[in-house]
Formats: sequence, structure tokens, C-alpha cells
Amino acid sequence: MILTITPNPAVDQTLSLDEPLSAGGVNRATDRRFDAGGKGVNVSGYLRELGVETVATGFVGGFLGDYLVDELDAANVPSEFVRIDGITRLNTTVLAEDGEYKVNQRGPPLGEAAVEDLVATVRDRDPETVLVAGSLPPGFDADAVDRLATAGDWATAIDAGGELLGTLEANYDLCKPNREELAAATGLPTGTVEACAVAAAELRERGFERVVASLGADGAILVSGEGAYYAPALQVEATDTVGAGDSLLAGVLAAFDAGESERRALARGVAAAARVVSTEGTEPPPFADLHVDGVEISRISTEK
Repeated sequence: MILTITPNPAVDQTLSLDEPLSAGGVNRATDRRFDAGGKGVNVSGYLRELGVETVATGFVGGFLGDYLVDELDAANVPSEFVRIDGITRLNTTVLAEDGEYKVNQRGPPLGEAAVEDLVATVRDRDPETVLVAGSLPPGFDADAVDRLATAGDWATAIDAGGELLGTLEANYDLCKPNREELAAATGLPTGTVEACAVAAAELRERGFERVVASLGADGAILVSGEGAYYAPALQVEATDTVGAGDSLLAGVLAAFDAGESERRALARGVAAAARVVSTEGTEPPPFADLHVDGVEISRISTEK
């Protein structure tokens, strides 16, 4: 079982306007929608569609926390969140005629008791793999992430900001930075696929057994003790890139959970991401007929 931890989940509010956003005036939305948000939450949704047993956890509070859990229940995604006194954050995206605007809240602060409860929840579930994903709220730092990684015999994966990756001290089975996070974690250039492979190899030397880096339109790389592999993105008509990185990670984790090879894991991740970006809407698409065999995998050098 893969247990995902979203320390700072959110309810994502999307407002649509049919005119430019006006400062100082009243802006009336023509449409709105709410979604359960957070990297780990998203990955659990994709894992479920991939047929992998998963449970989502983290911290929730208040009426927005209730809404988030209800949304996961409706989507048949199992969850066991730690309840806190604060209110789960609300992140707002405004889609206006003149552009897209985002306002993300920091999230409620956490106390030591909440962190203790989360560690106990993970131990009770005793998963094969733990994924810690997304931003960290006040009161939950790198030490707390390291504590989760060392609290049991599970393999731990991490998908978080590049600066955090550079401060973790425990050993991790996998991390999934994007190009910018890879640069922030290593201080190395990441302008080309080859440079990203070098940076991923450097990051691996810092305690990450596998590094899977999402490179947007350039595809993805996977660097491990078995070698370094590159997969260009599948050529699909992209309708929305939201969820590309989370679905890539879900595909990779699902493959490793099934005992598949590094090559197959990278291919499955890239195929899952292609399916997501070519599908309209925020719901996880069907993954039953993924075009995994159509993903080209090649070795890539990690020498500077």
C-alpha cells in the first residue's frame, strides 16, 4: 500500500470571469468550482485509477477540511487525516479575460501534538511506501519530514520544494523535483536535459536512491544506482498541464509497487502524464489502456 501525506492540503477554488479583473471594482464570477487539492491528495487519486491500494493522510481542520474529506470519499479515495484546530487553507485561482491570477494561503500552523498524531497514524497503517508531497505549513519542517522517513521500515518518497530537498538528512527511496526544484536543490544549471541528468545525479548523492525529474515538454529523467534514463514526452494534444507532475509520480510509484524495472517505471509515469494533460477536467482519467510501450527510453550520461 502507498500512503500519501499532504502536510498542507487545500480546497482549490476556481473562479471564471468573462471580463478583465478590475482593481477597486466589483468583479462578478460567471462560474466557480471547488476541488480537493494538494500534491499527495492528487497522487492518491491517480494511484487509485491505476489500481494501486492507497490511503491519503495529512492535516485537515474546520469546514474546509470537512469538504476536502467528503470530496475524497465521493471519489472513493480512502483517507485518514489528522484533525487540527485550524481551518484547511483555501487557494483561489481567477480565470479572467486578461489572464490567470492565483492566491495561495499559507495554511494553519501545527503543534507538536499534531505531528505526533501523524506519525502514529502512519505507523498504524504500516504501508510499504510513504510519499510526503507538497508545501509545508508552519510548524512542520524538514526535521518532521525526516522523522516520518525514519519512523518505520517503509520506503519514503518526497515531492517538495528544492530548498527543502537540500536540507533533508534522512535517506529517501525517491524524490521528484521539477526542473526549477532540481536547480534550487543543487545549485547546478538545468537548462538542458543533459544538464538536468547531471544535477539529478548530484542530488542522488545526497541521500536519494532514485531521482525522477519532470521536465515539462522535454519529458522526464530517472537516475538511480542502475543508471540514468531519459524519456521524451509523448506527442499529445495538451488541454491542461495541471496534474502532469503528480500523475508522472503516481505512474512511477505504481510501477515500483508492482516490482517493475526503472525503464518501465519511467515509461509508465510519462504515459500517465500524457493521458492527464490530454484530458479535460480535474478528475483522474481512465488509465486502463496507457500507451506505455510507445514511450521511448534511452540512457543518458550524468558526467559533468
